[in-house]
Amino acid sequence: MSLKIAFQMDPIGPIDIDADSTFRIAEEAQARGHALFYYTPDKLAYDQGRVTAKGWPLTVQRVKGDHFRLGAEQIVDLADFDVVWLRQDPPFDMGYITTTHILDMVHPETLVVNDPFWVRNYPEKLLVLNFPNLTPPTMIARDLETLKTFRAQHGDVILKPLYGNGGAGVFKLKAGDSNLASLHELFAGINREPLIMQQFLPDVSKGDKRVILVDGEPVGAINRVPAAGETRSNMHVGGRPEKVALTKRDREICAHIGPLLREKGQIFVGIDVIGDWLTEINVTSPTGIQELERFDGVNIAEKIWQAIEARR
Repeated sequence: MSLKIAFQMDPIGPIDIDADSTFRIAEEAQARGHALFYYTPDKLAYDQGRVTAKGWPLTVQRVKGDHFRLGAEQIVDLADFDVVWLRQDPPFDMGYITTTHILDMVHPETLVVNDPFWVRNYPEKLLVLNFPNLTPPTMIARDLETLKTFRAQHGDVILKPLYGNGGAGVFKLKAGDSNLASLHELFAGINREPLIMQQFLPDVSKGDKRVILVDGEPVGAINRVPAAGETRSNMHVGGRPEKVALTKRDREICAHIGPLLREKGQIFVGIDVIGDWLTEINVTSPTGIQELERFDGVNIAEKIWQAIEARR
């Protein structure tokens, strides 16, 4: 089976080929005989009933500094493709949301991974609200007094932007910290979105586990340990990946959320677990494949492609 695959992603030049999950997915697709095409989100268009993209035929190779080759630039009709990967990074802003609306017009005849309708309706920090028994105490609010009341109830908290990513703008506020009003003022000056506040989980010092699910089933996990002096464990900000096994609690969480992810076409998902608590369900552009493959010796990209090919 040879499929035509398009990748909607951020610029391919600067990526780290030893860590980037999109590169690994493309590498595996190429090894399976699929034809690759690459474009950036700004090159996606709706044109008189057609969904088009301006981009390039793509080949990849695992050579640092020389990891891709592009063919001649061309405009393609995405209805002619078998699969489109929605792989640009957040922030989950109106630009991102608009791409999901446009890709809705070709899905499911062209399989968009992950399903753009549910990516739009299930951003990472909101989908977890469907599972309050699995998550730490959580509040989403813009009103300062409401946030103050939550912190008074729960002591140390984490405050972060609702649609951020990679650990950017994440703050730990201790019970007596006087900076909440200033941070609220800072965020309010940037956008009109609510903030998310969660009870701080001391277990984060032992790591923030990224569990990878393929078509609703857990396939492994890595532990991300914060750098010295950091609360955030994201690898973008210096978190250290470690080998870790799935626990009974991890499997319980996956058993609760997996059927919904499968039903809504969320084929490649990464969830975040601190201690016994689910904190995020990442559906937009999850990462962690390469680290997991190195630690466990399992071809996760192959499992993803098997799930996709079963739908074609």
